[in-house]
Amino acid sequence: MTTVEQSIGAPLTRVDGPQKVTGAARYAYEFPTPDITYVWPVQSTIARGRVTEVDATAALALPGVLTVLEPGTAPRLNTEAEGVSADLFVLQSREVAYHGQIVAAVVATSLESAREAAASVRVSYAPEPHDVVLRADHEAAYVPEKVTDGSPGFVERGDVEAALAAAAVRTDATYTTPVEHVSPMEPHATIASWEEDRLTLHDSNQGPHMAAQLMAALFGLDPGAVEVVAEHIGGGFGSKGIPRSPAVLAALAARVVARPVKIALTRQQMFALVPHRAPTIQRIRLGAGRDGRLTAIDHESVQPRSRIVEFADQTVSSTRMMYAAPAVRTTVKLAPLDVMTPAWFRAPGHTPGMFALESAVDELACELGIDPVELRVRNEPELDPGTGKPFSSRGLVACLREGARRFGWERRDPAPGVRREGRWLVGTGVAASHHPDYTMPSTAVARAEPDGTFVVRVGAVDLGTGARTALTQVAADALAVPRERVRLEIGRASLGMAAFAGGSMGTSSWGWAVHKACRALLEEVSGHAGVVPDGGLEVVADTTEDLRERAELSRHTFGAQFAQVRVDGDTGEIRVDRMLGVFAAGRILNPRTARSQFLGAMTMGLSMALLEVGEVDPGFGDFANHDFAGYHIAANADVPRMEAHWLDERDNRLNPVGGKGIGELGIVGTAAAIANAFHHATGVRVRDLPIRIERSRAALRTMREKAGGRGPGIG
Repeated sequence: MTTVEQSIGAPLTRVDGPQKVTGAARYAYEFPTPDITYVWPVQSTIARGRVTEVDATAALALPGVLTVLEPGTAPRLNTEAEGVSADLFVLQSREVAYHGQIVAAVVATSLESAREAAASVRVSYAPEPHDVVLRADHEAAYVPEKVTDGSPGFVERGDVEAALAAAAVRTDATYTTPVEHVSPMEPHATIASWEEDRLTLHDSNQGPHMAAQLMAALFGLDPGAVEVVAEHIGGGFGSKGIPRSPAVLAALAARVVARPVKIALTRQQMFALVPHRAPTIQRIRLGAGRDGRLTAIDHESVQPRSRIVEFADQTVSSTRMMYAAPAVRTTVKLAPLDVMTPAWFRAPGHTPGMFALESAVDELACELGIDPVELRVRNEPELDPGTGKPFSSRGLVACLREGARRFGWERRDPAPGVRREGRWLVGTGVAASHHPDYTMPSTAVARAEPDGTFVVRVGAVDLGTGARTALTQVAADALAVPRERVRLEIGRASLGMAAFAGGSMGTSSWGWAVHKACRALLEEVSGHAGVVPDGGLEVVADTTEDLRERAELSRHTFGAQFAQVRVDGDTGEIRVDRMLGVFAAGRILNPRTARSQFLGAMTMGLSMALLEVGEVDPGFGDFANHDFAGYHIAANADVPRMEAHWLDERDNRLNPVGGKGIGELGIVGTAAAIANAFHHATGVRVRDLPIRIERSRAALRTMREKAGGRGPGIG
């Protein structure tokens, strides 16, 4: 009997690599479509008010213009549909809820005609006073019943105020994070076409099955009447988790002109029509004994919501289970503002929340004079503090120990602001990372062909993460065949119910279904004496019941991230010399693609720490820096030596494959590690992100004042 080499765990190169480098991979906007037309949105120039008139006379007179859509004339959507966000009710009302909202649109036979005509549409408004600035004391702020992970907006166990009052050591600080914009290489793009009452969307989308269900409800169609095709996607980071307003606009336009319609957002439009990460104002109070044991944690986060949809990021959820403390209170408050509804952005909630928590823990370590790695280890819980459930696995301490060893943490000077290399101040920092391990029900089909090959179909998508490759490996091992004999089909709603690619749940959810289908297929083939009939054999697997039968455990991923930062004492320039992450995330299915995911996430965390900020214009309610000239993201020169390592964590209480999600874990602790390293370099704490050069120079001035006029050269 021939032994087949195990595929899972091998550093397989991407199975779709040749398609991508040769240009054969088709993205949403690239599908050949006859008789195509183009839609261009007209966006609101006010932040709040009402459209009083849309004058399309000039636009309709231009060559190639087919129609102008506006509120009142656009097809009606099912605005009573259950589970459909009001953000998708495009052109259903004359009310303006935020700057940049779609208030009209032009459909034309060429992209150039549509764009020119849209610029000539004249929209009149009855503006109203708007409010777009987040404030901690916002008079309308309230605690929502639920946040996006389904947990309550307010949770308290123990008497937090009494524990804080009795604590030997206390810290109390406020941390802020700004608006962050998703910036995938591929912008949001859609081709919409109708055949009677059947809608097909070629869409840059993270969840074809869920997208099809939402669009069917929105347009009043049967659930199977919408096909969503997402063969290849150039990044999403959460923003493509559900259809957004441009996809709905394309479908509306195609319905009106009875021809296929294309839309692809410009980079500038991405800043206005794609949801962003919500800014936060977070106050954290910690109480501890002199031995470093936490006795109290109080974490409050104030963040905005739009006036049309409640969206409450789970910003405090990590705090509920990270460290052992008898008294913990966590609160989310929402302030209704005249802004687009914030939404998911890589590790939503956990990323800004852990920046605040891990910065606060570092401040406590400094106050106590305890090494920040050791302080975290001392507060390791035995059970999930939030639920009381046992952990399926929890590798945080091992990550901290291994990371410290690899980073050379033992050589760190315990005192901040003392290490200098020429004009550079040098410091190191650490932070923990956490992300829940989510798994959702999915289905998969496995088929055996008479020629000895296998076809596996699952409604997954590959955002560039390597999902195609990892799922091929899962299928090959489950079938006990070389991976060359497996053909994987993904990227269509019609392939069946499947989790969307978000919350780091994709590969673990799809992989379970694929594994189950392939194992069932082997049994089916065995029942035919090992001979596949001429018509082939096919089985369908569904993991819904399997998930219901799982043990009640607390399932999470953890990591520890270390950073070395240098600050120019003359100019305030900040450079990150080195970053290292060690992660505990179950069985790593493909080391090559996993390392890419960890490094990419850490790069985004660096960008968050030092560069990214959406500058809100209070006067117009717009973002002042709505392009890459003003909104800066990390480029090659910003990214230092990076290392990603992981533990050999075998968690057998997850799924048959043993894998956890990893796409978001790497971003969560990065910004805090860099901010903590900045403090170690300068001795000055910066609690507001990003730490741009203006804040760095202010820190150097503070450092100089503390030194009585001596020290770095900033005057």
